[in-house]
Amino acid sequence: MSELSTGKRERLEGWGRHPRLFAQSYELRSTEEASPLIQHLRASSDPALAYGLGRSYGDAALTEGGAALKTPQLNRVLSFDEESGWLKVEAGASLYELIQRFAPQGFFPPVVPGTQFVTVGGAIANDIHGKNHHHDGTFCDHVRAVELLLSSGEVVRCDAEHNSELFWATVGGLGLTGLILSAELKLCRVGGVGIEMESVRVRDLDHFFEVSAESGDFTHTVSWIDCSAKGAQMGRGIFMRGRHTAEPPRPRLLGRVAHALSPIMRVPFSMPSQLLNPLTIKAFNEVYFRKHPEGLLKQVSHYEPFFFPLDFVKGWNKIYGSRGFLQYQFVVPPCPERKAIRQILEEISRSGFGSFLAVIKEFGEQTHPHLSFPRPGVTLALDFPNYGAPLFELLNRLDLIVLEAGGRVYLGKDARLSEAHFKAMYPEWGAFREVKERYDERGLFRSALSDRLGLTEA
Repeated sequence: MSELSTGKRERLEGWGRHPRLFAQSYELRSTEEASPLIQHLRASSDPALAYGLGRSYGDAALTEGGAALKTPQLNRVLSFDEESGWLKVEAGASLYELIQRFAPQGFFPPVVPGTQFVTVGGAIANDIHGKNHHHDGTFCDHVRAVELLLSSGEVVRCDAEHNSELFWATVGGLGLTGLILSAELKLCRVGGVGIEMESVRVRDLDHFFEVSAESGDFTHTVSWIDCSAKGAQMGRGIFMRGRHTAEPPRPRLLGRVAHALSPIMRVPFSMPSQLLNPLTIKAFNEVYFRKHPEGLLKQVSHYEPFFFPLDFVKGWNKIYGSRGFLQYQFVVPPCPERKAIRQILEEISRSGFGSFLAVIKEFGEQTHPHLSFPRPGVTLALDFPNYGAPLFELLNRLDLIVLEAGGRVYLGKDARLSEAHFKAMYPEWGAFREVKERYDERGLFRSALSDRLGLTEA
């Protein structure tokens, strides 16, 4: 225990690179090391939290001055049933590792976010969603059981029937109920690595909803949206829909070149902060919109550019400069007039703060209790360079629009939501905290986010 008890003081950050906080990091090399380490840490008043691959955008996986329990070495496959697709795996395994191992056997994770470099534990802690929420729900809809190490040192297996309140608090619970050691999840059977996909240029927000309504036969749908467009063009973008296919991919020349270069495409250092400004963002959006011809394009693509287009550029978050960026994702309930979405796009347009990357999609009906984010309605995710106080003021104004519409902000990507707005958006926060306190009596598992939002006592 001497090496583990010492740890290493390290400055950690989320993918948005804001904030950056110091923690004592511990590399967990086996699940057997976890319990003695927890017993050692609970003697202090400092917080502890799992830290996977650092792809939460804000401070959901950060602790101020606490212990960061690094899990990527906890990546063993414990069992796999080729008939059913049920997999038991340690929580530090990444979706990338699962895809590399099981895609050649005809299996794929049931739900993936915009990057494959997230751990299974992180996927559960954030109850991640993907392009197929309307068809397959969230990641945790395919998780049968979780093995959890509590602050008491006890290891508990929980599922929807046994220790169910702990299971549902852990689903989307941001790692605050305990250290996830392993999970049982069901991989979906696929015919190959190809995606049968279609893309269409949408002229405005109403057209997006028309195309979305016509795409029910596709398991995966999403649209890039130009947030700099105004007036009649508001909401224009590129709508993409797809499904797994046994047909081999036939990427275009540009796709083949990008795939060939992907091992060496890397942003080696933080770019100048002035590189991304309202003018360059507007120019990029215009070029990206115009590069797609009018009408419908069909192709069979490899899964990587369809699911994980940004993974081709390693360290792409450094493009935003040393100040980083903030991703703002929200969901608002269905509304025939799309009032909240229009108000938010108008507010962004007036502010002059364009979003370099913005995606919009409609969620399905599946929901989970407590802190899980997805709700029926429309979700919009936006990336803003960190302009400082003026940007925070804009996002506070957007919070009010989301609140008025009965929506919520995604905590797994948040770095600045106020406690008052959080508690209004997540009315089940009190029930979650009661479960957490019941199983974490010492309050060991805390994050900068949970302290900021009043989920735990700082």
